[in-house]
Amino acid sequence: MTQFALALVLGTLVGLGTFLILRRDVVRVVWGVSILSQSANVYLVTMGGLSGAVPIIGHGGAEGPITDPLVQALVLTAIVIGFGTTAFALVLTYRIYQEHGTIDLQDLAGGAP
Repeated sequence: MTQFALALVLGTLVGLGTFLILRRDVVRVVWGVSILSQSANVYLVTMGGLSGAVPIIGHGGAEGPITDPLVQALVLTAIVIGFGTTAFALVLTYRIYQEHGTIDLQDLAGGAP
């Protein structure tokens, strides 16, 4: 049941991220990329397995399979890098707004609406 709920959340995040990427506003595009990357993290956690014992050696007495800690470490690293790149993209968006007075992609490209 938990994996079904995560699959539903994953589908919603991918749909929302794709929807935001297709918008004309640069800020929405940045948030869409961020949401899409976080949905990839949810996918990795879901595929890494949710059942199993805590992967700490000192816990002792763990019966059965142990959850793979590598997936969790990779996702944690991806989250930190994602936050950094999102912050950088938002700063670049603010700089674009200062230079051009707009964050509309068609206006920035010089195209007609």
